[in-house]
Amino acid sequence: MKADTRSGTGDPMDGFDTTIHAPNRLRICALLDTAGEAEFAVVQEQLDVSASVLSKHVTVLMEAGYVEQRKAVRNTRQRVWLRLTPGGRQAYHAHLAALRAIVGP
Repeated sequence: MKADTRSGTGDPMDGFDTTIHAPNRLRICALLDTAGEAEFAVVQEQLDVSASVLSKHVTVLMEAGYVEQRKAVRNTRQRVWLRLTPGGRQAYHAHLAALRAIVGP
């Protein structure tokens, strides 16, 4: 599913990543890239999706090694916080470069 970004050709299209490209996953990566870390409920609210839809997309990103979660108790309730992994951030930025190469300057 994931594009091979290690070919070394220097072609920005090498960074195109079908795992990230799905609209909701792209939005998740964009939000986490900007925020650094965000609570699951905040991401859900920002994307305006159900918890199950968000969970499915987060699972795909976690299986790819792009997102990690941290569980913590806040106000006596367990919360889940999401953040991009270093590899996820690199893949997201490579994907953005590939998109820019497609649409031009």
